Amino acid sequence: MIRFFLLSLALASLALAAPRSEFIYETAPFPSCHASTIVETKAGDLYAAWFGGTDEGNKDVAIWGARRVSGGAWSAPRELVREPNTPTWNPVLFLDKTGTLWLYYKFGPSPRDWTGGRMSSRDGGQTWSKPEHLPAGILGPIKNKPLLLPGGDIVSGTSVESYQAWTSWVERSTDNGTTWSKHGPIVYPGEIHASIQPSIVRLPRSKTLRMYVRTTEKLGKVGYADSKDDGKTWSELKLLNLPNPNSGIDAVGLKDGRVLLVYNHTERGRFPLNVAVSEDGTNFQPLVTLESERGEFSYPAVVQAADGTVHITYTWNRKKVRHVEIPLADLGKGVVK
Repeated sequence: MIRFFLLSLALASLALAAPRSEFIYETAPFPSCHASTIVETKAGDLYAAWFGGTDEGNKDVAIWGARRVSGGAWSAPRELVREPNTPTWNPVLFLDKTGTLWLYYKFGPSPRDWTGGRMSSRDGGQTWSKPEHLPAGILGPIKNKPLLLPGGDIVSGTSVESYQAWTSWVERSTDNGTTWSKHGPIVYPGEIHASIQPSIVRLPRSKTLRMYVRTTEKLGKVGYADSKDDGKTWSELKLLNLPNPNSGIDAVGLKDGRVLLVYNHTERGRFPLNVAVSEDGTNFQPLVTLESERGEFSYPAVVQAADGTVHITYTWNRKKVRHVEIPLADLGKGVVK
C-alpha cells in the first residue's frame, strides 16, 4: 500500500517542474539543526530561523537565523538567542498587524518541561529586543505560525507533551500578543495521547478555521479539527486520508482560497517529503515531492509571499536547512471562487 501511494504521488508530481531549492547555509558553527521557520518581512525580505547545536536537547543548542534580501543570497547564520545552561527548541517567526516581527521559542531540558520565550524586531530581523519569558502555562506557537484574523486577533496553535499524554490547544490574543487566553484541549475521541503541533488556516468559502495536527503512531494519519467562532471552541479531532508517521507538518491558506499542506507521505520514517493542495481543506491532491531519497526530511514550515510564491523550509538530514520556492504559476489553476 505504501509503495502504491508513493508511486501515485511521483506520477502526479511529474506535471510540476522541480522547484527552486537551496540550502540556507553550507557551513555553520553547529553540527546539527532542526525545526526551521520562515516568514516574509514587511519589507519583502525572507527571514528563517531554526535551533542548532551539537544535538537536539543538548545544553548548547541555541536559536539561529538568517535573512535573504529580495534577489540576494542568504546571510550567514547568526545566533539570535541562547538560554543559560539549557537547550532551546522550535522557533516560530510571525509578523503581526503592525509589521513587527516576532520570534517565539521554547527552552528547557525536554518538551515536558518547556517554558515559552519571545523576542521582537521592528526592522525585519536586523536587530532584536531582549528575550522575554512568557507566563507559566502559555507556551506560544509550538511549531507552526499563528493565524492573524482580519480584525487583528491572533489564533496560535500550541500543544502540551506530558509524561502521559499529547494534547493540542489554542492560544488567542485580542491585544496583539500582550495577553493570551487558552482554549481546548482539542482531543481525539477516547484518546488522551493523540496530537501536537497544530497548523491553523481558514477554510475556502467559509468562516471556519481548521487546524491540522501531527498525530501519534497509533492514529497514523494527519488529524484535523474545526472552529466556527474564530478559534474559541473546537470540534473533536478527525483524521484525513493522508498518512502521518508521527512527524511535523505545516499548512497555509493560499490567496486563491485553496489549502496547501507539507507532510511526509509515509506510515513510518521521515521520507519522502511531499506537498499537496486541496480546494475544500479535506480532499488533497499531490502537487510535488520535495525529497524522495532515504534520509530525514522533516519539520516543514510554509508561507505564501505577497507575490504568490510559496516558500518552504525543512530539516535536511539534521545537518542543514533547505529552502524551496514554488512560483505562483506552478501552483495550478484551481482557483476557489
